[in-house]
Amino acid sequence: MANETPNIHVDSDWKAQAEAERERLQKLDAAHAKGQPAAAAFPPADLRSLVGLLATQALGGLGAYGDPKTNRVMVDLDQAQFAIDLLAVLEAKTKGNLSTEEAAELTAILAELRSRFVQISKLVAAQHAEAGGRIAPTPSAAAEASPASPTKPKLIIPS
Repeated sequence: MANETPNIHVDSDWKAQAEAERERLQKLDAAHAKGQPAAAAFPPADLRSLVGLLATQALGGLGAYGDPKTNRVMVDLDQAQFAIDLLAVLEAKTKGNLSTEEAAELTAILAELRSRFVQISKLVAAQHAEAGGRIAPTPSAAAEASPASPTKPKLIIPS
């Protein structure tokens, strides 16, 4: 038994996976060398991604993300309300078809967004009152507005 050499067992499935990964990486390297952008890695197309997309849009309208060019926060309550309303429609139309976890997550996200909407709306109203009802629209909103279709001004909060 002391003279026996160990046997090496190579799993063929593992070998095939490693070869496939090597080929995929070679293709990516070749595309990169040619100056072609790599394919974007998107999350799976599922309910969680859809809810996350709409929640992000709502948060954007509530001023969660600043404009990197101006370092200012833009609040667009109409955009936020629309995204929240879309989530509410999604909740109503999928009622009874979601897992317990999905339903709870959607309900919690809606509750949080609605709460933030109320808070931001109160802050905007208070700032509007302090300014004597004269909050000027952003320059881009003023330029886009036409007499036929007036737009509501968007509040800009300096950071």
